[in-house]
Amino acid sequence: MTGKKVLVVDDDPDILDAISMILESRGYQLIFASDGSECLDKLSSEKPDLMILDLLMPKMDGFAVYKELQSPKWSEYRDVPILILSSVREEASRRRYELETGQKLKPDEYIEKPILPEVLLDCVEKLLKRKQRV
Repeated sequence: MTGKKVLVVDDDPDILDAISMILESRGYQLIFASDGSECLDKLSSEKPDLMILDLLMPKMDGFAVYKELQSPKWSEYRDVPILILSSVREEASRRRYELETGQKLKPDEYIEKPILPEVLLDCVEKLLKRKQRV
């Protein structure tokens, strides 16, 4: 399972460091973006196997990224699993997204910060296995 590319989108250097230590120790190749527009650029240039997306970021936040990815323009990336990693409680995030867009927020997984290394690894491995079966 090593060598898989993971796009990590977060504006907090401490979170990026923590995720790096956890995932690189398992052989994952990491690509970083610190806001939503950089995320979309990296998504199309790097074609990652998985995206870990924070919701609260400057410029373009994770909600906007998630909404953008629903558009037909991004259809070739629909099979990239999205793990949302946020300090916002899951119910609050779902409610906000629904109010803003009228659509359901349906990430593949949702983890609230602070992150536990084993929970992060379990989610990443589960999502990558699920993607292989599709």
